[in-house]
Amino acid sequence: MPQTLIDLSIIDPSRVVASLEDIRRHNPQRYEMEQLTRVCHFDLQAGEAAGVLELPADPWWGRGHVPGRPLMPGVLMLEAAAQLCSWCAWQVYDAATYKDRFFGFGGIDDVKFRSVVLPSQTLLILGKKVEVRDRRAIFDTQGVVEGRIAFSARITGMWV
Repeated sequence: MPQTLIDLSIIDPSRVVASLEDIRRHNPQRYEMEQLTRVCHFDLQAGEAAGVLELPADPWWGRGHVPGRPLMPGVLMLEAAAQLCSWCAWQVYDAATYKDRFFGFGGIDDVKFRSVVLPSQTLLILGKKVEVRDRRAIFDTQGVVEGRIAFSARITGMWV
Protein backbone atom coordinates (compact mmCIF):
# COMPACT_ATOMS: atom_id res chain seq x y z
CA MET A 1 0.00 0.00 0.00
CA PRO A 2 1.34 3.47 -0.86
CA GLN A 3 2.36 5.79 1.95
CA THR A 4 0.36 8.93 2.73
CA LEU A 5 1.89 12.31 1.90
CA ILE A 6 1.52 13.41 5.51
CA ASP A 7 1.78 11.23 8.61
CA LEU A 8 -1.89 10.74 9.58
CA SER A 9 -0.97 10.55 13.27
CA ILE A 10 -0.26 14.31 13.31
CA ILE A 11 -3.63 15.23 11.79
CA ASP A 12 -6.77 15.79 13.84
CA PRO A 13 -9.64 15.88 11.29
CA SER A 14 -11.90 17.62 13.84
CA ARG A 15 -9.48 20.53 14.25
CA VAL A 16 -10.41 23.79 12.49
CA VAL A 17 -7.47 25.69 11.00
CA ALA A 18 -9.78 27.33 8.45
CA SER A 19 -13.57 27.17 8.62
CA LEU A 20 -15.89 27.07 5.63
CA GLU A 21 -16.26 30.86 5.95
CA ASP A 22 -12.46 31.25 5.91
CA ILE A 23 -12.23 29.05 2.81
CA ARG A 24 -14.95 31.09 1.08
CA ARG A 25 -12.84 34.24 1.42
CA HIS A 26 -10.49 32.80 -1.21
CA ASN A 27 -12.30 30.02 -3.08
CA PRO A 28 -15.19 31.10 -5.34
CA GLN A 29 -17.04 27.74 -5.38
CA ARG A 30 -20.47 27.73 -3.74
CA TYR A 31 -23.45 25.44 -3.13
CA GLU A 32 -22.97 21.95 -4.58
CA MET A 33 -19.47 22.76 -5.80
CA GLU A 34 -18.03 23.52 -2.35
CA GLN A 35 -15.92 20.44 -1.72
CA LEU A 36 -14.20 21.40 1.55
CA THR A 37 -15.87 21.49 4.95
CA ARG A 38 -12.75 22.81 6.71
CA VAL A 39 -8.96 22.83 6.68
CA CYS A 40 -7.69 20.82 9.65
CA HIS A 41 -3.91 20.96 9.20
CA PHE A 42 -1.54 23.52 7.69
CA ASP A 43 2.23 23.78 7.94
CA LEU A 44 3.55 26.56 5.69
CA GLN A 45 7.20 25.67 6.23
CA ALA A 46 6.69 21.99 5.37
CA GLY A 47 4.30 22.89 2.53
CA GLU A 48 1.61 20.58 3.91
CA ALA A 49 -2.14 20.91 4.32
CA ALA A 50 -5.09 18.68 5.07
CA GLY A 51 -8.75 19.40 4.52
CA VAL A 52 -11.98 17.61 5.29
CA LEU A 53 -15.08 17.00 3.22
CA GLU A 54 -17.91 15.56 5.29
CA LEU A 55 -20.24 13.87 2.85
CA PRO A 56 -23.96 13.92 3.63
CA ALA A 57 -26.04 10.72 3.64
CA ASP A 58 -27.83 11.92 0.50
CA PRO A 59 -25.40 13.99 -1.61
CA TRP A 60 -26.67 15.83 -4.68
CA TRP A 61 -24.79 13.44 -7.00
CA GLY A 62 -25.99 10.30 -5.21
CA ARG A 63 -29.24 9.87 -7.14
CA GLY A 64 -27.62 9.71 -10.56
CA HIS A 65 -24.04 8.51 -10.09
CA VAL A 66 -24.27 4.71 -10.05
CA PRO A 67 -27.92 4.42 -8.94
CA GLY A 68 -28.36 1.85 -6.19
CA ARG A 69 -24.69 2.14 -5.22
CA PRO A 70 -23.78 5.83 -5.17
CA LEU A 71 -20.04 6.45 -5.46
CA MET A 72 -18.48 9.88 -5.18
CA PRO A 73 -17.47 10.89 -8.71
CA GLY A 74 -13.72 10.94 -9.24
CA VAL A 75 -13.90 14.42 -10.72
CA LEU A 76 -15.39 15.68 -7.44
CA MET A 77 -12.59 14.03 -5.46
CA LEU A 78 -10.11 15.88 -7.66
CA GLU A 79 -12.12 19.08 -7.26
CA ALA A 80 -11.85 18.71 -3.47
CA ALA A 81 -8.07 18.38 -3.78
CA ALA A 82 -7.90 21.37 -6.11
CA GLN A 83 -9.90 23.48 -3.66
CA LEU A 84 -7.46 22.60 -0.88
CA CYS A 85 -4.57 23.57 -3.18
CA SER A 86 -6.32 26.84 -4.01
CA TRP A 87 -6.73 27.68 -0.33
CA CYS A 88 -3.04 26.85 0.21
CA ALA A 89 -2.01 29.12 -2.65
CA TRP A 90 -3.67 32.07 -0.91
CA GLN A 91 -1.54 31.35 2.16
CA VAL A 92 1.68 31.38 0.10
CA TYR A 93 1.18 34.20 -2.41
CA ASP A 94 0.85 37.92 -1.71
CA ALA A 95 -2.92 38.40 -1.58
CA ALA A 96 -2.71 42.05 -2.67
CA THR A 97 -1.12 41.04 -5.97
CA TYR A 98 -3.92 38.59 -6.82
CA LYS A 99 -6.92 40.21 -5.09
CA ASP A 100 -9.21 40.18 -8.16
CA ARG A 101 -8.33 36.66 -9.29
CA PHE A 102 -8.70 33.09 -8.17
CA PHE A 103 -6.37 30.14 -8.19
CA GLY A 104 -7.74 27.57 -10.65
CA PHE A 105 -6.86 24.35 -12.43
CA GLY A 106 -3.84 24.37 -14.69
CA GLY A 107 -3.48 20.61 -15.01
CA ILE A 108 -3.81 17.21 -13.38
CA ASP A 109 -1.24 14.44 -13.74
CA ASP A 110 -0.63 10.94 -12.40
CA VAL A 111 -4.22 10.38 -11.24
CA LYS A 112 -4.93 7.04 -9.57
CA PHE A 113 -8.20 5.96 -7.97
CA ARG A 114 -7.68 3.24 -5.36
CA SER A 115 -10.85 3.08 -3.28
CA VAL A 116 -14.44 4.29 -3.39
CA VAL A 117 -15.85 7.19 -1.39
CA LEU A 118 -19.45 6.75 -0.27
CA PRO A 119 -22.19 8.99 1.13
CA SER A 120 -21.86 9.64 4.89
CA GLN A 121 -18.10 9.10 4.81
CA THR A 122 -15.48 11.71 5.61
CA LEU A 123 -12.88 12.38 2.93
CA LEU A 124 -9.56 13.64 4.28
CA ILE A 125 -7.68 15.50 1.57
CA LEU A 126 -3.91 15.80 1.83
CA GLY A 127 -1.76 18.25 -0.09
CA LYS A 128 1.99 18.71 -0.23
CA LYS A 129 3.72 21.51 -2.12
CA VAL A 130 6.03 20.38 -4.92
CA GLU A 131 6.83 23.75 -6.49
CA VAL A 132 5.65 27.36 -6.23
CA ARG A 133 6.45 29.95 -8.92
CA ASP A 134 5.08 33.41 -9.73
CA ARG A 135 2.20 32.22 -11.90
CA ARG A 136 1.65 28.61 -10.86
CA ALA A 137 2.04 26.06 -8.11
CA ILE A 138 2.20 22.27 -8.12
CA PHE A 139 0.94 20.04 -5.32
CA ASP A 140 0.87 16.30 -4.77
CA THR A 141 -2.51 15.34 -3.33
CA GLN A 142 -4.27 12.33 -1.86
CA GLY A 143 -7.72 11.55 -0.56
CA VAL A 144 -8.01 9.24 2.44
CA VAL A 145 -11.15 7.50 3.74
CA GLU A 146 -11.07 5.35 6.87
CA GLY A 147 -7.27 5.14 6.68
CA ARG A 148 -7.25 4.01 3.02
CA ILE A 149 -5.96 6.10 0.12
CA ALA A 150 -8.92 6.67 -2.20
CA PHE A 151 -7.04 8.70 -4.84
CA SER A 152 -3.77 10.42 -5.59
CA ALA A 153 -2.96 13.12 -8.14
CA ARG A 154 -0.49 15.87 -8.94
CA ILE A 155 -2.36 19.14 -9.38
CA THR A 156 -1.04 22.24 -11.08
CA GLY A 157 -2.83 25.46 -10.25
CA MET A 158 -2.53 28.88 -11.82
CA TRP A 159 -3.91 32.36 -11.31
CA VAL A 160 -7.01 33.00 -13.41
